Amino acid sequence: MLIKKTADLRYSEVTPKSIYLNRRKFLAGVPAAFLGARELLAPSARAQAGAKLPDLVKSPFSTTEKANSYNDVTHYNNFYEFGTGKQQPAQNATNFKTSPWTVSIEGDVAKPRKFSIDEIMKLAPLEERIYRHRCVEAWSIVVPWAGYSLSVLLKQVEPGPKARYVAFESYWDLRQMPLARPELTGIALPYVEGLRLDEAMHPLALLCVGMYGEALPPQDGAPVRLVVPWKYGFKSIKSIVKIKLVASQPPTTWNLANAHEYGFYSNVNPQVDHPRWSQATERRLPSLFQNHPTQMFNGYASEVASLYAGMDLKKNY
Repeated sequence: MLIKKTADLRYSEVTPKSIYLNRRKFLAGVPAAFLGARELLAPSARAQAGAKLPDLVKSPFSTTEKANSYNDVTHYNNFYEFGTGKQQPAQNATNFKTSPWTVSIEGDVAKPRKFSIDEIMKLAPLEERIYRHRCVEAWSIVVPWAGYSLSVLLKQVEPGPKARYVAFESYWDLRQMPLARPELTGIALPYVEGLRLDEAMHPLALLCVGMYGEALPPQDGAPVRLVVPWKYGFKSIKSIVKIKLVASQPPTTWNLANAHEYGFYSNVNPQVDHPRWSQATERRLPSLFQNHPTQMFNGYASEVASLYAGMDLKKNY
């Protein structure tokens, strides 16, 4: 029997945990004539949430705070393409197909190209990073994400001399996301976000492919997303399909929808309130009370404050 080493495995070949754990029940109901088939599932089905991520390295960037439960993080989500209610994404994204998947990188780069999810998974050792995650709605969680610094991917295409910003775009397809209509979501789609190039190249900016030691579930941005821990959660764009390096500040979805409430930078700042509520405290899930003090840059000030030296953070909110 041929046994593949971890380095030889493709993301699409990893069996989902839910299928593995239920294999006996599944096989018991299958006629013997079918048991000789080597491929029982299509690649798109095998790449579901729950696939174990091999050889995760513990990252020194991690917080020492206790992580939230898996249930907290997977059943209280903002992902408007699958519904605007917090519980809707977990309900509506169940059959979201994430394989095959490619991420196109273009713009002012020397080597534009498309990366498959398998190529993305192999670019660097996957690290487990326990990050605080703060939503602009004043709730927060602590999540053990898995991935590596976004800079690793960007260096593959060699940013050009005019590249000052990085623009991101999410997957959008009404055949898979029937609720992802602007008249239902209240926002323009596809979802777009952006960072300054120096922000994107900061080692804390995480290209994320998993959490809790497993592949990302669809409601949390499968198969690849961004996690920028010092910014409000809507900056951490989900289900990325396109990255473009550009000279000018790119449009971003929530800033287009309401620039007065959602600035381009959106750094966590307890001193700058949202026009409709305070940002001085937050509600750490699953608590019902907003009694957790908000930290400047979400607790990452020592690492990222230098990026904004001399800037008026009330004006550049």
